[in-house]
Amino acid sequence: MSSAATDSKVRTVPAGRDLTLDLTRVACVALVVFVHILFTGVGHRPDGSLLIERTVELQAWFTPASWIANIMPLFFVVGGYAARAGWRSAVARGETADRFIRIRLARLARPALPLFAFFTLVLAATRIIDLDPALVDTIAIGVGSPLWFLAAYMIVQALSPTMMRLHERYRGWVPLALIIAAVLVDAVRYVLVMGVLGVGPVPSAGYGFGDELVGVPNVVFVWLFAQQVGFFLFDGWFAKRRWWQLALLMVAGYALLFGMVSIGGYSWSMLGNQWPPTATMAVLAVVQASGLTLLHAPLTALMRTRPARAVVFLLGSRLMTIYLWHLPMIMVLTGIQLLLPLPMPSPGSPAWWWTRPVFLVVVLGAVWLLSLWLVRFEEAPASGTPRFSAPSTTVVAVVLFVVPVLAITAYGLDLLLAAVALVGTWVALWMTGSRWTRTVA
Repeated sequence: MSSAATDSKVRTVPAGRDLTLDLTRVACVALVVFVHILFTGVGHRPDGSLLIERTVELQAWFTPASWIANIMPLFFVVGGYAARAGWRSAVARGETADRFIRIRLARLARPALPLFAFFTLVLAATRIIDLDPALVDTIAIGVGSPLWFLAAYMIVQALSPTMMRLHERYRGWVPLALIIAAVLVDAVRYVLVMGVLGVGPVPSAGYGFGDELVGVPNVVFVWLFAQQVGFFLFDGWFAKRRWWQLALLMVAGYALLFGMVSIGGYSWSMLGNQWPPTATMAVLAVVQASGLTLLHAPLTALMRTRPARAVVFLLGSRLMTIYLWHLPMIMVLTGIQLLLPLPMPSPGSPAWWWTRPVFLVVVLGAVWLLSLWLVRFEEAPASGTPRFSAPSTTVVAVVLFVVPVLAITAYGLDLLLAAVALVGTWVALWMTGSRWTRTVA
């Protein structure tokens, strides 16, 4: 997502760059922000007590809408396209795979560092002022929910040089092996662990075992599959198909999804299949890549206009900041409404729905103001003498960054995991950094 974001200060477009992918990334992030706003229903009950609900999830139309609106597979498809383009440029410059991975680690871990520091300080403060732990947990779990993307995206980016070599040698056999592995993981989870052994979800308190942990290997298999789809997109496989073939592929994909959720185990809501990811997300990646190809011509025409380019370039240079900070900003702005107090329509009421687009603009504006300082963390580090040059250092650094984020996703954000993520991210950046700290503006 962030690796190909375009600096808003740069108005020249590199030859061969497909701006529809930049537009897709920006549109997807904006949709994620808006969906999270619709999830955040905060108000007062008739007795004056605080009401916190996931409003959009209570709507009858939400489940079928999630089959279209869950665009996270498309992130990884576009990320695969960008990784393939970036790797070709890196090879032309004589860069090693280790350098390639270190740059991508920096572009994900650097924007995450101030966020983890913020979470650690805020959660520590709630302990000091003795806020209701149940309320803190409810808010923290919600705010920490999008962080899974950091771990998943870092894993597939770290493996991308290897996966590209496999793609060039084995082509379609690679995604076939990945989807088979993903289905096997799902089968073990749903049939054996949940069905035969009767293991339930991860406990709401503590760090116990639950069926979701059995599905964690699909963070690798499913999202690597989506990345492979991005490789085929880059190679022009989808572009070579006729429009009716792409439409047929989408219909077949949705038919397959319907069959999968009908047999049990899989959630009818695509959001419920996102963590841990199931094979349904891999199918959705193919559907969305086909849809993106069908829309390529009108999206290209749109990106020829100056207003569209201006918006995409501006938001694209701050995409990680927007993604990471939009939920904390939603919570802060909602808290301000509660404290002042400002008029708050009842969640789910007509007034609430009509004010959500306005709230989206307010949230994006507030995050943009915050990004004026935070954008420095999205700047790529300059090349210098590595502090530790061994490739094994990069492997350790990726693990230090990824594992705490996976733990937050599995168990929910709390003070301990926020602090561990902060330390792990800082150490990962230090290990893979240069002996000097100047960055490229």
